[in-house]
Amino acid sequence: MNEQLYSAEEAAQILGLQVRTVRNYVREGRLPGVRIGKQYRIARSALEAFAGGGPASAAGSAPSAPPLPPRTAVEVSSVVQVDGIDADQAERVTRTLTAAVVAHTAEDPTLRVEPFYDEQRLRLKVIIVGSAADTVELIRVVEALVRDRG
Repeated sequence: MNEQLYSAEEAAQILGLQVRTVRNYVREGRLPGVRIGKQYRIARSALEAFAGGGPASAAGSAPSAPPLPPRTAVEVSSVVQVDGIDADQAERVTRTLTAAVVAHTAEDPTLRVEPFYDEQRLRLKVIIVGSAADTVELIRVVEALVRDRG
């Protein structure tokens, strides 16, 4: 599942749109993507689906935006806190969760993960927003990674 990821700038160039428009589409859920730190990443398959099967032509004709996906019946917001975790372990957990979300955004663009690491307190907090089932699945991933760190 090594799918190519594009920055908002690269996606804008491919789609023939302004960078700000691409960022807004990701925030609104119209274009599946994930925020990693302060940057957005959009999977190649999401760009192709958004553009109707392939990237926009060199002429720069902008594709029409697809309709918003139906809202999940139950959406959960969770904060997972892991204490006593060093920076390398926190990075491993963060990378794994981010990869899981990117792989899953084609099915559920509402799934989001936002990690925060406090190096002084050796504490990782992860905010997970998505359907109940997806949130539980990601919490189990965190639990398994933390359990296996010793």
